[in-house]
Amino acid sequence: MFDGTDAPNGSINGVGPSVNGNVDVNGYVNVNVNVNGHVNGNGLLLSPSQRRESAPMAPAFMVSAPGKVIVFGEHAVVYGKAAIAAAIALRSYLHVTTLSKSRRTVSLRFPDIDLTHSWDIDSLPWALFQRPDKKKSYYSLVTELDADLLAALQPHIDEVSPGRPEDIRKVHRNSVTAFLYLFLSLASPRFPGCLYTLRSTIPISAGLGSSASISVCLAAALLVQLRTLSGPHPDQPSEEARLQIERINRWAFVSEMCIHGNPSGVDNTVATQGKAVVFQRTDYSKPPSVRPLWSFPELPLLLVDTKQAKSTAHEVAKVGELNRAHPRLVGTILDAIHNVTDAAAELIQDSSFDAQDEESLRRVGELMTINHGLLNSLGVSHPRLERVRELVDHEGIGWTKLTGAGGGGCSITLLKPNAPGEKLAKLESRFEAEGYEKFGTTLGGDGVGVLWPAVLKNGTEEDEEGGMEIDVDKFLNAQGTAGVEQLVGVHGDGGEREGWKFWRVESE
Repeated sequence: MFDGTDAPNGSINGVGPSVNGNVDVNGYVNVNVNVNGHVNGNGLLLSPSQRRESAPMAPAFMVSAPGKVIVFGEHAVVYGKAAIAAAIALRSYLHVTTLSKSRRTVSLRFPDIDLTHSWDIDSLPWALFQRPDKKKSYYSLVTELDADLLAALQPHIDEVSPGRPEDIRKVHRNSVTAFLYLFLSLASPRFPGCLYTLRSTIPISAGLGSSASISVCLAAALLVQLRTLSGPHPDQPSEEARLQIERINRWAFVSEMCIHGNPSGVDNTVATQGKAVVFQRTDYSKPPSVRPLWSFPELPLLLVDTKQAKSTAHEVAKVGELNRAHPRLVGTILDAIHNVTDAAAELIQDSSFDAQDEESLRRVGELMTINHGLLNSLGVSHPRLERVRELVDHEGIGWTKLTGAGGGGCSITLLKPNAPGEKLAKLESRFEAEGYEKFGTTLGGDGVGVLWPAVLKNGTEEDEEGGMEIDVDKFLNAQGTAGVEQLVGVHGDGGEREGWKFWRVESE
């Protein structure tokens, strides 16, 4: 695997099969391997009689990426002000199975959205994607989609989910467009047959970055298969980790463009690197400013889905109308939200901030309360959101605000240290009785991670010698989000699960 330094003669090792070779001046890997990846211990090609026709070419592996919440700055960010977005511990998990060389298909299996489809690799429009004026490399920066490439994919997109209702087909088409665009941009006609199976613990259409999390998983998985990523490993230098993160993020953004058209880039950035970012876009003709908060600590979070449908476009339009009617007043509120965001970023980055200290958390919590009050004054809260605040405040266990566009959707509560279990249980019971869905999670955790091979050393079957192998059947049969977390979650009861590794940049 390329070691991330662009050295002209570097040894290649890291996630995935380790091989020896050189990296040319363009960063491409040159190794003694034939088109089907068959090498012996000396790097020599194996004859057809020496190969096992039915053996998979690589072990199954997994990648995972988090969802996100907006912690500070909703709506003000539309007007050029700053916002802070942070990763949450709810995640997507992508299982990748490499098929035997005789199986020339690439398949998606996304049970959460009831999507299953396969394509014959050799029938895909490689000729156009491989053309010199169209071909992209793994380190390319792609800022807009190519209309010719999208048109070439269209027949292969149209064949997905025939006869299904249009709203379902739209979701499926978006998903396969993103996958096929990445697959044909990064891979080649010689790529092995593969099965990509996705499960997610992130609620869909709740403003929690579920599509960006999936985009990061797809980009990371393909780059791992291409052996263009080094690590992650404990001794990886910060600068090398940042380079790897940026490469994943660039291609995740391409996937997001396929799904959303003109995404801000903040969701995929948070899902890739984890932690948090300060995001600001003062000029819509230029890329936004995205400043990582690498030192953002993990904070205890209660995420509540109101189950109230919301429309981001409607809420943004509502604030716009209010701004036109009362520009000076609304402008003052938006400036105040910006000041809250700045104060929060400064507080959290201060060397004296302690995530375990109640006083430090109280100061962050107070800023969340102020931010919510300002958003409420813009008319973007909802009775269901205010009810969550009322219930949490009554128990006195944390500080609550809406997250995202408002008008429904989700709320986040920063929990006080050592919040009494009986109060949390009482609150959970009340939420369930009133039709809310509660998620206990953390804020500011890890970004994209890899489990290579797909074996957990301290999974649910600890007595298995060598750990528990995660195959497709186990993965698909995991019951609900709790089952997925129990089977493959990056965190178990005793902390981080052995086997998962993350690209980490610990300081700015």
